Amino acid sequence: MAKRAQILGTGLYVPPDVVTNFDLEKLVDTSDEWIVERTGIRERRFVDGETAASDIALEASRVALDTAGIGPDELDLIILGTVTPDYVFPATACVLQDLLGARNAAAFDLSAGCSGLLYGINIATQFVETGKFEKILCVGVETLSKILDMNDRNTCVLFGDGAGVAVVGESTDDAGILSTYMKADGSLVDMLYMPGGGSRNPSTYESIDARLHYIKMEGREVFKVAVRMMVEASNKVLDEAGYSGEDVDVFIPHQANMRIMEAVAKRVGVPREKVYVNLDKYGNTSAASIGLALDEAVRDGTIEPGHLVLLVAFGAGFTWAGTLIRWS
Repeated sequence: MAKRAQILGTGLYVPPDVVTNFDLEKLVDTSDEWIVERTGIRERRFVDGETAASDIALEASRVALDTAGIGPDELDLIILGTVTPDYVFPATACVLQDLLGARNAAAFDLSAGCSGLLYGINIATQFVETGKFEKILCVGVETLSKILDMNDRNTCVLFGDGAGVAVVGESTDDAGILSTYMKADGSLVDMLYMPGGGSRNPSTYESIDARLHYIKMEGREVFKVAVRMMVEASNKVLDEAGYSGEDVDVFIPHQANMRIMEAVAKRVGVPREKVYVNLDKYGNTSAASIGLALDEAVRDGTIEPGHLVLLVAFGAGFTWAGTLIRWS
């Protein structure tokens, strides 16, 4: 019998500092009413100036490992998705490996925007199914507050910081990860990106003056593409496993915008009451988003053993991904 992967444990960490819409009203021309109506976000968390991505990834990883009942030395691989790494190089996954004491693990970063954690889980699934690795730590972590332009009201109100983690290993029953899907379209890169800091626009006085080291986004266009591609990813994993949207017990879409999530659920055929939402508390945490929602849904009892759980994300690149799980 072919091996099947499953999620052995989850964990999350969010910074203690809460930034409400009312706090942002004091910094930029916006209002709580405007933000809630257009996005569904009421507050988000920001790290302090001394805290890096690896610091909050460490906290969430410890929780996930404890939940899974395994030690750091049992990990074979660490996959870390982020667009806000500690350094350009080396990989933040390597920094995390050292902090955890995961001496036996290989480690690498991937950059898939908001799809980061799902890309990681889907890659980990292949390693487990082939028998190459047994236990893999998949991390989605962001410190987006460090690349927000507080003069741009269209982006600074959307994003927050956090870390979500899933430990992937072999299933011991018929439950587990049933199907996965990943896709990308690089022709739309400049709709959502940070133009400064790489080899295209290296860091210079001029690039800093031009405010190139902040998130740039064409919100309306991103909205249209996000809905279409998240529907595609959802339908792909459902079809592959022989299910429909009506069969889904819990739907966790990337927590970017309430209107996007509702539009995707409607088109996939998932009832609104099955859609898990914590966007109002954390905002868009990019690669951490799915992990934060998944961990909360498990811990608050929304996800129970036997439930069919659909995860779908869309992010900068553009990238999109889906994962369908029979929860163990």
